Amino acid sequence: MRSRLPALLLFALSGALVATSAPVGAQTTGGTMPTGSPVRIGLQGPLTGSQQAYGQGMLKGAQLAAERLNAEGGILGRKVEVVPIDDQADPATGVVNATAALRAGLDGVIGPYNSGVGALTLPLYIQAGLVPARFTTADSTDGLGITLQPMTSQIAPVAADALTEWLRVDSVALVFDATALYTQKQAEAMRKELEAAGVRISAFEPIQPGLSSYAATIAKVGATKPDAVYLVAYYPEAGLIAKEMHQAKVPAQCLADFGAYSVDFVTTAGKAAARACPVVGVPAPDEFTGAAPYLAAYRKKFGEAPGVWGPYAYDSLAFLAAAVTKAGTWEAAALTRTIVGYEGFRGWTGRVRIAPVTGNREPATVVVLRADRRGTLRVDRGWQKAVGTTF
Repeated sequence: MRSRLPALLLFALSGALVATSAPVGAQTTGGTMPTGSPVRIGLQGPLTGSQQAYGQGMLKGAQLAAERLNAEGGILGRKVEVVPIDDQADPATGVVNATAALRAGLDGVIGPYNSGVGALTLPLYIQAGLVPARFTTADSTDGLGITLQPMTSQIAPVAADALTEWLRVDSVALVFDATALYTQKQAEAMRKELEAAGVRISAFEPIQPGLSSYAATIAKVGATKPDAVYLVAYYPEAGLIAKEMHQAKVPAQCLADFGAYSVDFVTTAGKAAARACPVVGVPAPDEFTGAAPYLAAYRKKFGEAPGVWGPYAYDSLAFLAAAVTKAGTWEAAALTRTIVGYEGFRGWTGRVRIAPVTGNREPATVVVLRADRRGTLRVDRGWQKAVGTTF
């Protein structure tokens, strides 16, 4: 085996790189696959388990992008193969399956979705000479590759403004998943943002995921008489809490965090409860300017509407492909230099520009959505008018 390529650890100030040459097992990675073999792009996410709606949407988006790239000749003359890497939203499972994928050989990777998984797997990919296009949102993963998704530092201010400038609340109960890295950090960030805005935090209540009912939690935080309840949890729990709040006719307003954003939030909550509990997220797949051709291609390939993260996985692969083509290599240092100076890429989710320090997309595409009468999550025009923003 040839020696490992230098691996990107952080996007450092002025675009300089901090690197390491430590190997990961016996894999062939970082663009070292034999000439003529397929470009192997890992897609890591919760492809099975309670959060599979996230992972399956990501996988299909990447597969659609690969199909288009292959129709155009692939990347640097090589066809693209998407390699599914299931982590079930579990860090230990993620490490096992990421390590196996690396040993089999990867040129690039998209994901993972969950921040707790990424805290352990992103360093493995980087050590192997890859530049991950991560979906993690916890700020602790800043610099570990690049992302087209919003981060906690970009999400929390938008959510806090929605509560204060749109819903006009004076007190908020924060209910959060106590087991996941992102939800823990986001709950802390929301508490700081709201307290700085003069909002009283009536409750800061942790929950365990996977329960069949959260009625006791709802009663407990309801007793603190908040103006609003902010749900920092993924869609299975946030949807159930929104449903039970609606059934119990809790007088507090409901707003669900970015982690809950999924079409399955509406399925879990029910249309009526989802309409009563807007969710922080990103624009729906059909709300981006110029989305029609992408939507048509997705429906043709999969016979269904795209999940909310399909467009971001599509653009993650398309953006990596464009940057690799421009750089002429998958080698991490050269590819990163190209990425941070890249201008002019526009995809399904709009224009992409990557900040040199964090590897994050700027500006972020954070919005507030509400289910319409058909149960489709759409950008809430009332929120948009109240905070004076466009996307």
